Amino acid sequence: MSASRRRWAQSGPVRPYGRYVSRDGRRHLGPKQSHGHKGARGSGRSRAGTVSTATLAFVVLIVSGAGWVYLRLGGNINTFGADGISDDRPPGNTSGSNVLVIGSDSRAGGNKGLGGGEGDIGRSDTAFLLHVYGDGKHAVAVSVPRDTLVDVPPCRLPDGKWTEGAPDTMFNSAFSVGDTAKGNPACTQNTVEKLTGLRVDHTVVVDFEGFAKMTSAVGGVQVCLPKDIYQRDLSPARRTRGDLLFPQGLQTVSGQKALDYVRLRHGIGDGSDIGRIKRQQAFVASLIKKVKAGGLNPTTLLPLATAATKSMTVDPGLGSADKMVSFAMSMKGIDLHNTKFVTIPWRYEGER
Repeated sequence: MSASRRRWAQSGPVRPYGRYVSRDGRRHLGPKQSHGHKGARGSGRSRAGTVSTATLAFVVLIVSGAGWVYLRLGGNINTFGADGISDDRPPGNTSGSNVLVIGSDSRAGGNKGLGGGEGDIGRSDTAFLLHVYGDGKHAVAVSVPRDTLVDVPPCRLPDGKWTEGAPDTMFNSAFSVGDTAKGNPACTQNTVEKLTGLRVDHTVVVDFEGFAKMTSAVGGVQVCLPKDIYQRDLSPARRTRGDLLFPQGLQTVSGQKALDYVRLRHGIGDGSDIGRIKRQQAFVASLIKKVKAGGLNPTTLLPLATAATKSMTVDPGLGSADKMVSFAMSMKGIDLHNTKFVTIPWRYEGER
């Protein structure tokens, strides 16, 4: 990457409250102003997000050696249409590739019981851009906080019409443009390309249900809590503290418990979304490490691979088993020790 892009991938300081502003210090308008952009309104709710773990799908396909898993995955891969991707895009990459990973917290289908809440509109609280370097051995994942105020470019609606651009709008609102249960990953991809000046080669969306099943398939992941965590910490609107969710100390979490852990924001750390992003990044790293350490175990790999692919929606470039395996094999040389997790430069302004 160029020097300017390397500077873009450095993380900023953490403070507990405020509204995001851009690097140039320009003050932004409030997020609730949609500027005529359907679906681009900001959300003031204290919803907690889900971790983006789509990288696991690639790891599963790599360590399984494709083979018999390849045959079982062909019908599980969902794709989104390329007709929503903008024609005004950055130039292609001459070295390495960029993969946009989006965590969806839609309450539609099997996700409602896991995530709680109401509504079936696709929403996104977590996203990162994974850059795989040209040497095929190093990678960096750059998180974009959900409340970051950005310029959302024109995006395609389900009826084929395109919205007007929406300046100074919360980043996560791009995924909800069109108000559909599946969300609008193409709009998020357009927004990331406009924000970074980098071309996104592939986009992957992962939902609540798939994440929970993947953590169960590997037998859970160890986490350590600095204090007891109760239901009100996960859902601040509760009048009472509720039941104990996590006791203080080291423990293994999977399924619903793993999902609750990565969604947790209040009652731990500084209570900010930035702090939660750091915990999510650490969780993803631990989860990938456990998958790779498990070796070629069909009993574990098949449910893990099935959960990974059923939970994903990908761009047409990854929309078949052979394309997915081909891309996975191109990443097989990357080691977790050569992968860095960072967050875009930012500072708070008001509540964003």
